[in-house]
Amino acid sequence: MKLKSIAASLAVASGLMAGASAATAADEITVAYFLEWPMPFQAAKVSGAYDEALGMKVNWVAFDTGTAMSAAMASGDVHISVSQGVPPFVVATSAGQDLQIVDVAVSYSDNDNCVVRSELEIDKNSAGDLAGKKVAVPLGTAAHFGFLKQMNHFNVPLSSLEVVDMAPAEGAVALAQGAIDMACGWGGALRRMKESGNVLLTGAEKEELGILVFDVTTAPADFVAENSDTVAKFLAVTADANAAWNASQPDFMLSMIAKDAGMSNADAASSLSTFVFPSVDEQLSAKWLDGGAQSFMKGVAQVFVDAGSIPSANASYDGNVETGPLAAVGGM
Repeated sequence: MKLKSIAASLAVASGLMAGASAATAADEITVAYFLEWPMPFQAAKVSGAYDEALGMKVNWVAFDTGTAMSAAMASGDVHISVSQGVPPFVVATSAGQDLQIVDVAVSYSDNDNCVVRSELEIDKNSAGDLAGKKVAVPLGTAAHFGFLKQMNHFNVPLSSLEVVDMAPAEGAVALAQGAIDMACGWGGALRRMKESGNVLLTGAEKEELGILVFDVTTAPADFVAENSDTVAKFLAVTADANAAWNASQPDFMLSMIAKDAGMSNADAASSLSTFVFPSVDEQLSAKWLDGGAQSFMKGVAQVFVDAGSIPSANASYDGNVETGPLAAVGGM
């Protein structure tokens, strides 16, 4: 897909829908996303590009965790989830929920982590001192996966910790109040956690341990099968917004993104500086959706199985990736 001008990328819809009819019988769809998680698609969201491209109303609903997104898709309340973490996706599909990945939303190894309360003076050289401590972890999420991998790396038995299931925003508050000793999360909540403590490992150090952190756009498999054109047009708008941001990171886009994410421009820019938005061709490569993501999901599932978080893993996650709509974006 050729790079469009910034203006065109935010109003991409008109070209995509020329001479076409809506791909579904529905008059509207509902899309899940996260607040305090700034991404280029939000500039297109604010501009109305998605509604125009799809020829229907797009309702946007904010969630706190990827596990809540899975539940909403299971109930039929949400048709597409933007930037769902891979671990909650794996948990849901391992339990039998028929979901599919349709694109790689963002890679962010430095924007998902665990933070230890400053007063404890615990770092990577003394992580064993975490034994007996109370930890806030949003279970079944990317932060949970990273927590499990880090505790395994530091040889801290899970049985020695008091783990509390807590959304990142709540964990940040509890950490600041001294009610817990370590909290795990992402985005704006992680930034606030860092005001009360320190991380054990940097993003680069986590990647060396195989702790990749990336989110995906997901949808129920039957919705993708029945509405592939609609999904492709949705992904095309996202891809154009990403391309416009990657090209020059214009201030007007930052302002639109920050406002929609409920953040200041400075905080949004800080988060965005740790994000990588792969191009369509990159997403379709072996590193990501042509094998890499499937293998990674198998590894994530095994970590959860070994930790007793899920009973079993799927034999394969190949069927949980559908690249047809994304591949069609190149022809739009």
